Amino acid sequence: MIAPTQSRTSSAVQLALELETELPRIEVAPEWKAQQRLWGHPFHPMCSYLASFPAALAHAFIARYSRPGDVVMDPFAGRGTTPLQAAAEGRIGVGNDLNPFAHLLTAAKIQPASAAEARTRLARLQLAWPTVSAQWEACAREIQANPDGGAEPVPAEVALAFHPRTFAQLLYLRDTLDLADRVDRFLAAAITGILHGKSASYLSDLMPNTFSMAPRYVRDYAARTGYVAPDRDVFACLAAKLSRLYRAPLPIGPGIALLGDARDAGHRARAALQERGLPDRARLVVTSPPYLRVVKYGYYNWLRAWFLGEDPRAIDAALDDAHHRAPYLVFLREVLRGLRPALTDDAVVVLVIGDVATDRGRTIRNGIDLAEGVWAAAAAPEGYRLAGVALDEVHPQRKMTKLWGAEAGRATQLDRILVLGASEAGRRRALSGAPLPVDWTWPPRLRAL
Repeated sequence: MIAPTQSRTSSAVQLALELETELPRIEVAPEWKAQQRLWGHPFHPMCSYLASFPAALAHAFIARYSRPGDVVMDPFAGRGTTPLQAAAEGRIGVGNDLNPFAHLLTAAKIQPASAAEARTRLARLQLAWPTVSAQWEACAREIQANPDGGAEPVPAEVALAFHPRTFAQLLYLRDTLDLADRVDRFLAAAITGILHGKSASYLSDLMPNTFSMAPRYVRDYAARTGYVAPDRDVFACLAAKLSRLYRAPLPIGPGIALLGDARDAGHRARAALQERGLPDRARLVVTSPPYLRVVKYGYYNWLRAWFLGEDPRAIDAALDDAHHRAPYLVFLREVLRGLRPALTDDAVVVLVIGDVATDRGRTIRNGIDLAEGVWAAAAAPEGYRLAGVALDEVHPQRKMTKLWGAEAGRATQLDRILVLGASEAGRRRALSGAPLPVDWTWPPRLRAL
């Protein structure tokens, strides 16, 4: 994600905005639309995440524009779709994000625990539970009776979402799991994926699975309906979640997860790759910069943020989701400038940029044809070469926001996929690779690096 940037536009950017024209098409067939919704590695749906593109879309470009052993990077990694799919296909996946929740998901997927490690750790936690259950159950009852009265206040909507025993187990795991430990981090990421949903596999049925409803709505809904949380055993639900995650072997390629601003992600990625003795320049970037004024990642993940010890308000303060067009383009120019030293000469850069028509029902000015602005004001001034743009119509019923009802999926109805070369060599490679056939067999037949 992105950090706040100054609201400034240079005369060069202003001129570029005035010169925006329709971009040439690049004929990349949107075959990802024909694939099953959960196509790809089973780690992808570890936890739902707003504004993420499907793994099949990442594969469409990874298969065309990289080879096993190449570095594939995403400076706005979100839940890690690009780096995970790259690692699953024998590439070196590098993902960066400023959102600590996104970083956790990416790190869990591309630096994962093995099935034996995860299940052994879970068994140890479960065996230790009976010896500490009484104190955690007392703690849970005290918090639920007075959420604001403890040494560490708990939001009332968190306390009412869970059965007392479930809440006690979550408090125990929240206190015990070390997020700096690879195995514990994997278990914590898996837990975020089962915190709330509408089936018995989730720990609370107060909210839909895909995002947290507004806290005030949750409190009002619980009071109005007399909500009683179901008694769910966290250890049993987590064990079932692990069985779903480990339906396939671990990704065969290495992965690196970075936490930080996208503008210096290239520099940090090179340093991390060099430290591990890996190639230090990316041959492919597949990313989706944050859309204009649409998603508050902390606000819509407040329950997960609580479990991870994060403040959702702090997350949203660090991430800049309220850009207007001109400063947004300045920011993306800085991102693309920072990436250049981390790219091979023939690198291909794929930017999935959504047209944003509305924000919470309000029309957004200058949210349409944003890809043209990114090319004219951000990419071209930094020396990138244009291969073309592919159009991807976004069907409302395939989006996470379909649960919002009448407004479902209407903010972003068209993604423009801007395909660039880091140089003329990259542009030519992008054009020559566009019509190549892609094997959609999953899992692929690849040898480990």
